[in-house]
Amino acid sequence: MLSSRGAIGFSRRIEEGKKLQVLVRENNIEQALRVLKKKMQREGVFREMKARRSYEKPSERRVRQKAEAIRRSRKLARKQAQREGLLPRPKKKVAAGR
Repeated sequence: MLSSRGAIGFSRRIEEGKKLQVLVRENNIEQALRVLKKKMQREGVFREMKARRSYEKPSERRVRQKAEAIRRSRKLARKQAQREGLLPRPKKKVAAGR
């Protein structure tokens, strides 16, 4: 269950310019829902809702944030090394059946 503070913080962040908008073309609601779901996934809405389901201790939050920062920095270093030619670029996936 969301606390009142958590719900306000979440909605305030959405109101500050994080609004998602999806156009419905030719009354195709299924496609619009797929697009909305993909946008919400990219924005991290589902991850944040899952994280807010239960209380996270401040010490656990620090550990998680530090691990995320390390993961981001390693990813940036890997991308930079690939751009500089120090690491091979990942092979492109071939879409089968399309």
